[in-house]
Amino acid sequence: MKNNNWKTRKKLFIIDGSSVIYRAFHAVPPSFVTSEGMPTNAVYGFTQSLRKIINDFGPEYIAIAFDVKGPSFRHEMFDEYKAHRPPMPDLLSVQIPYIKRMVRAFNVPVLEMTAYEADDVIATVVNKVEGTGVRVSVITGDKDMYQLVTDNVVILDYLTGKEYGPAEVVEKFGVGPTQIRDLIGLAGDSSDNIPGVPGVGVKTAAKLLAQFKDMEGIYANIGSVKGDKLREKLAENRDKAFLSRELATLHPEVPVDCSLEGLVRKEPDLDALQPLLTELEFKKILMEMLTDKPREADKGEFEAIVTEKRLDELALSLKTSQRASVMAVMSDDAFGGALQAIAVAMEHEKGFYIPIRADNGANEHGGANDATGDFYIPISEDALEASVVLGRLKGFFEDAEVRKDTNNSKALYICLGSMGFVLNGVGVDTSLASYVLNPSKAEHTVESLAYEYLGEVAQPEPKEGFSRDEAASVFGSKACNILKIAEILEKMIEESGIDDLYTRMELPLSGVLAGMEMAGIRVEGEVLSNLSKEMAIEIADIERRIYAAAGEEFNISSPKQLSELLFDRLGLKPVKKTKTGFSTDEEVLTKLAAEHEVPQLIISYRQLAKLKSTYVDAIIELINPATGRVHTSFNQTVTATGRLSSSRPNLQNIPVRGEFAPRIREAFVASEGFRFLSADYSQIELRLVAHMSADPGLVESFTKGQDVHARTASEVFGIMPALVTSEMRRRAKAINFGIIYGMGPYGLASELGISMKEALDYINSYFAHYSRVKEFIDSTVEEATARGYTVTLFGRRRFIPELKSPVESTMRLGQRLAINTPIQGTAADMIKAAMIRVARELKEKKLASRMLLQIHDELVLEAALGEVEVVTALVREAMEGVLKLSVPVVVNFKSGATWDRVEADA
Repeated sequence: MKNNNWKTRKKLFIIDGSSVIYRAFHAVPPSFVTSEGMPTNAVYGFTQSLRKIINDFGPEYIAIAFDVKGPSFRHEMFDEYKAHRPPMPDLLSVQIPYIKRMVRAFNVPVLEMTAYEADDVIATVVNKVEGTGVRVSVITGDKDMYQLVTDNVVILDYLTGKEYGPAEVVEKFGVGPTQIRDLIGLAGDSSDNIPGVPGVGVKTAAKLLAQFKDMEGIYANIGSVKGDKLREKLAENRDKAFLSRELATLHPEVPVDCSLEGLVRKEPDLDALQPLLTELEFKKILMEMLTDKPREADKGEFEAIVTEKRLDELALSLKTSQRASVMAVMSDDAFGGALQAIAVAMEHEKGFYIPIRADNGANEHGGANDATGDFYIPISEDALEASVVLGRLKGFFEDAEVRKDTNNSKALYICLGSMGFVLNGVGVDTSLASYVLNPSKAEHTVESLAYEYLGEVAQPEPKEGFSRDEAASVFGSKACNILKIAEILEKMIEESGIDDLYTRMELPLSGVLAGMEMAGIRVEGEVLSNLSKEMAIEIADIERRIYAAAGEEFNISSPKQLSELLFDRLGLKPVKKTKTGFSTDEEVLTKLAAEHEVPQLIISYRQLAKLKSTYVDAIIELINPATGRVHTSFNQTVTATGRLSSSRPNLQNIPVRGEFAPRIREAFVASEGFRFLSADYSQIELRLVAHMSADPGLVESFTKGQDVHARTASEVFGIMPALVTSEMRRRAKAINFGIIYGMGPYGLASELGISMKEALDYINSYFAHYSRVKEFIDSTVEEATARGYTVTLFGRRRFIPELKSPVESTMRLGQRLAINTPIQGTAADMIKAAMIRVARELKEKKLASRMLLQIHDELVLEAALGEVEVVTALVREAMEGVLKLSVPVVVNFKSGATWDRVEADA
């Protein structure tokens, strides 16, 4: 039990550097790279971990221990110690110097010593502070470190806040802290190549230690050990066991300076941090850290407008201005979000903030002064009602001659459109302009752009306790920054030669998407509710079958408990290992399914549980009670290829195949008097490859209307077209699309379940017949490497810093992106351009039909029954005529009253 004053004592945190680094490296995707191609995922994860440790726990003392290159004294004891460990990945090793710089910039003391491991350094610190009254938390993932735990020392999981004191160590390992080294002596530790006693696992070792206390007790009473085989193993491996225990024993006598006075936590060195974070392009972290500093008041004049008289005066100024910025402050930028305030500016240093009270006299999402969304909007009794504010600003919003810059034009369209107003004259949408200039950026917020282009660090969003004047300063300054940023981005777009892409595609598309979001799609909640109940019954049945097949109950959702069941109790052979143990992912379970019933049942359980939670229950919750429809959000600035994505819910990912896919889709119902009309580009990416490569074989296939996959099979496998089987066609299809995605022999082998040699033969045969495709791929990669970005046929650029990476695996990733992006990006541009045309035609012809969804290469419309023929014709013309290719562009149409019944038109 910890001392009573445990919580109030001063804290020393000792961090095992390698443990946190590897945890960060595996947690953050390798796509984190700088514009120069430098990988930064480990540095980013480590930096965020260090910030979390300091900010969440506030230790008075802190230190980080690192291993030093070269052998330690343990290698002299056992030359196989850690011998099987693979070398540090190149992707990580190049980041270590930056991590060390980051630690120094955070002013965290570093402890390391040649010939000693970080574990021994940490043990030395713990030993030296014993008796000082300081409580110690060790942050590590190493099993042997648990021997340090006492009433005054804990192992801490900084992500969850869980502390492992003596009782928790017993619960975790079955032995106390003083027995940990004996436990490893018997069971070994595969991560460090400590052998232990062959055939003795952790559970057996724990039982022995519970009975005999330590290894000396076990060997002194070895005749009392139950089991002839166990006694024999222990006796034969006595020397190995004691060597293993010595290898696991921490030695707290490292000659390192670790006095408490030298471990006092200091504030980060911002003069060192700022250039480092800038070099690593960690703009968000830098902004957050600078925001935390005491700051001067924003320069400029910011006024809260709370009277109709001042609102009228402002409306007149806006109406007669040539250019202004405007932002809608919403509780949610999707359909149905509450309008909380409007901020506008006509000058760089003068902004206006108009807090809004909902027409019912209170904030729509709560009461007055209710915290909503991610920030807090102070709403006082004298705030104006939404209808009053929008009514007075109607002339400003609808006047196309007054140019309006904003940070989110789609939100403005939705906000105004849902209240019957029209938005005209949008100039620069800073998020869209930033996205067009560089779609690979992590974010395009006003805050990030203000830091990037203005060198300004934004005030934090209002939290509870902010005054109205403070809110006016925050949002008024944002409006001013939008104005300044818009001027910069507008010039950059013109100089980059991509103004058509912005003005004729992305900007008008935001209005189209707003209309689609407001339209929504009708969903029968009762259908989904009944399906959810059926799924719950089936999940419970699968659960019972799992327990029966396993012979015991366990937490099916726990990878740890599942791993123990499969590999310890059922004796199945592990397929692959992760950092935390043996993997139980779907690939592993699929391979194990041939050996036992449980793995296949687990796969079924997981699939059904995911369907229920993600595609049934979640959609039920998102049905708007006022409209009976689901209003998904189309995200225009997320993907680096230019594709749209969908969220809340993701309607682009509703299952198509499987037992429950039709049942889910039947809940999506066309409105009365309408039917769904689906228009889908046919093999558009392959057609683009044919056009871009000008390969005669591919061009001929599409020009003559041949089955391109069957032709590829015939040529790659060297057989007559009439002899191509369905399996051959399936393989050829994988080859055709694999080429588009830059797939190599390994990827193709995995996809088809064939050998690497066979996959390589397929690829070589493909390129022998389609040599111009190979030339196109090579030239595309070469050009992208030279200029640092790829370009679609519409001029959209994607910067690919991975191409410059010193790490080969990252560079190869960049090459795959360079191959795929011009193809996928052009396809995305085509359907965007088509959507704009379709929306314009529907409006000009005053048709009741409307677009509802965009799903990759497909548009889904709700067509009025009397308009199906005319809508089909205009959609076909828009989609097929948006870009002239050297091969035919074909669109397939289907229709139906419900989404699952959409079938080919006669």
